[in-house]
Amino acid sequence: MYQERISAPKDQRTERKERVGVVLLCEVRQGTRPWKMARLEDLSPDGFRIAWLPDARSELPLRIRIPRMELLTAHIRWIREGAVGCEFASPLHVAVFEHIVAAAGVN
Repeated sequence: MYQERISAPKDQRTERKERVGVVLLCEVRQGTRPWKMARLEDLSPDGFRIAWLPDARSELPLRIRIPRMELLTAHIRWIREGAVGCEFASPLHVAVFEHIVAAAGVN
């Protein structure tokens, strides 16, 4: 079992914001690797969790294409049993977050 935890120093951590369970198919890519389909299962304005992403590398930024959204950049914060927790380089605006949640059919 492979587990890696990457954390910000305590003085740089912020309070967790609203997290919503969603299921969205999106495309992800690291570096010059090919785009891969991935299932985004958890979303907050600050980040998201991908169900499975083999060969994810925490030192490389992750690019994510959520349907009907612009290309977003994120950084891997943890990897657990293939699941990957990511933090957006810039938090989502509340309207963008609400749009994604509504498009995913979450009430």
